[in-house]
Amino acid sequence: MSTFIRGHWTVQGGKHEEKTGCVCRPDRNGGRHRGRLRTAGGEKGPVLWPELEPYETGFLKVSDTHEIYYEFCGNPEGTPVFVLHGGPGAASYPHYRRFFDPEKFHIVLHDQRGCGKSKPFLELEGNTTWDLVEDIEKLREHAGAGKIILFGGSWGSTLGLAYGVTYPQNVEGMILRGIFTATNAEFEHYYCGGSEYFFPEVYRSLQAVMPARSPCISPEYIYKSVLEGDEAEKKRFSIAWVEYEGGIARMDPQSVDGEKWWSTERGRKVLLGLAVIENYYMANKCFLEEGELLDRAHVLEHVPVTLVNGRYDVICPPLFAFRLHERLPLSNLIITERSGHSMGEPETEKALLEAVRDFE
Repeated sequence: MSTFIRGHWTVQGGKHEEKTGCVCRPDRNGGRHRGRLRTAGGEKGPVLWPELEPYETGFLKVSDTHEIYYEFCGNPEGTPVFVLHGGPGAASYPHYRRFFDPEKFHIVLHDQRGCGKSKPFLELEGNTTWDLVEDIEKLREHAGAGKIILFGGSWGSTLGLAYGVTYPQNVEGMILRGIFTATNAEFEHYYCGGSEYFFPEVYRSLQAVMPARSPCISPEYIYKSVLEGDEAEKKRFSIAWVEYEGGIARMDPQSVDGEKWWSTERGRKVLLGLAVIENYYMANKCFLEEGELLDRAHVLEHVPVTLVNGRYDVICPPLFAFRLHERLPLSNLIITERSGHSMGEPETEKALLEAVRDFE
């Protein structure tokens, strides 16, 4: 089951149930409607939509240096939803298209600067959070969209918030998972042993590639070792990083075969993208001031926002989702009880699908 927090703190237990609450939150037209409190466990719940191919793909030139790859899927006349992938440095995946009814939504995906199919690959010049925010705005204009729904997880939640606080007038709603607000506490948790309490063997494996006696994992050391190292070092650090992230991402731990990923062209690009771009961003505190997204979140107080976080998310612990929820008291916070960080956790997947239904 899941704990749903709609406009206030509530704890629910027992079997699968559905309750109607009396907490009001803004609707998409600026009015107010009554929220609902419900659990998402048990056998019931929505399922992913069938596999879907884009009706248009292309590259959008967003600067003198960068071109971003994009996909348009679903109904061009439907409600526009922009899917923001994680990392940074991962890429968009066909799986992301399946959270939306293709007859009701215009589904827009893109690979952020320097990763996936975007060009040039691994380019760090002109690659900051605020550059990516402006790319979303350029892509919104290119798609001919008005207000958009932002759907993102992990780093995608960070980028969604950054866009939202910059262009709140263009946001129809937000569905964010695995909340990361890029505060010092979050960086310290992830790089300085927070995950070690739960996955000591995974954390120690990554720590083993750090300089001797290093008290924390150094994101700068990782991305520079990949960029400046020979082929063996690129492989070593890229695999070490993805095996760390992948090894702590799920409630049911699953080892990640970095060697297998490295053996394919797409897998190698994913590993390099995460090792370089993600750690470059983290070494630069995501180009944000301390607490900046939380401090500016008030501009979203009338935007429908749903936050989904796994109870046992070791990468993005639910405390940080709760802190954001406190800044957005009319938001919906859903804690999926038997879930870690991955959007593929069954309860988290159902919660996201149900959140999308609110915009149909």
